[in-house]
Amino acid sequence: MSFQTTETIQRLWETFLRDQLANIPPDQRQQFEQQFEDRFGELLKGAANGSGRDGFLDLIGFGDKGPVEFDDISYPYVQPDFDDSVVSSQLHAAAELYYIYQHERIKVFQVVDVLLRLFRLGKMRIQRGPGARGLYLLEKWSPLRYKLQDRMVAYRRAFNYGTADAPAGAVVNRNFHRQLVGFMVALAQYFRDLLIGEVIRGGQLIDQRPFGSIGTIQRVGLDLRYALDRSTYGNIFSLAMETGHHLKTVLQLLDAPDIKKAFDANTKWDVVEIVSNRYLGGVSEPSQRAKMAESGRRVLQFIADNDFKTAIDPILFQSTVRPMGGHAEAWIAAYRMTPEGRGFAGVTPALQSVLGTPVAA
Repeated sequence: MSFQTTETIQRLWETFLRDQLANIPPDQRQQFEQQFEDRFGELLKGAANGSGRDGFLDLIGFGDKGPVEFDDISYPYVQPDFDDSVVSSQLHAAAELYYIYQHERIKVFQVVDVLLRLFRLGKMRIQRGPGARGLYLLEKWSPLRYKLQDRMVAYRRAFNYGTADAPAGAVVNRNFHRQLVGFMVALAQYFRDLLIGEVIRGGQLIDQRPFGSIGTIQRVGLDLRYALDRSTYGNIFSLAMETGHHLKTVLQLLDAPDIKKAFDANTKWDVVEIVSNRYLGGVSEPSQRAKMAESGRRVLQFIADNDFKTAIDPILFQSTVRPMGGHAEAWIAAYRMTPEGRGFAGVTPALQSVLGTPVAA
């Protein structure tokens, strides 16, 4: 299809669309809007057929027809694919690594190291129970290949967390935390605006498009996904998988009845707290970190699997993203109780900061 034909399609499409929607009852228009938009995209792609090498040769006059007029050259449609050019396995690994990082902050791995030392020195009254056997196997086989320094470098590369020096030439995701906070507050603001919109409007339109900005969530989500994809190559996937299995094992170990009895604890988290207070200089926000790990991982998994399609139907988007609203609010509430989050200014000021909007004094 020639450029002139394509230009005609584009010029007449809006008139066609307006006429067709006018003939559809208002309560049925919404279900056809996206179909019309998809059809328009198909027409543009169809106009580009044959515009690859032949179209370029026609443009410079080396084609079968020799020099041709601009109106007869095929339309050079370029398929947009930047937002799709990510490796999903890396993004899922980043979600697991974030979960692991929060447990690193809870000192789970340090607590296990202390238990191994106490077991070796005979300072913990266990001998033949499942906890004792688990500590023996853990020390005998040393299953975790990636040690503390490897994990700290991974956290620095993927999230810019910690003080470890990043390897020379490695990409460090320096804006991760700012973008993560921005995505959480964008989700929270969206559903707060939705609630306000439903209260204000009422009536028959209560289920229609919310006041919240879909574009803000999509923009911050795409930026966050792109930055994570750039920084999580190399050993991040294997490290997250191995350390994730190790974390699962040690959490089961801490829940062993003989280990809990040795510290007069009721749960594995009591063991973590008691050992941290006795041997590691104090506990480190286990309640808040556990919730940030759970909700942060779920939101990052959502970002990894969502294509953030620009023309998505607002009601469909609302239904898709609704489960994430609770996770965003839970993450923010937990984050505000941590040392680094105590200066959190609130959802609206934080969102304004992320978007570059001046914050009112």
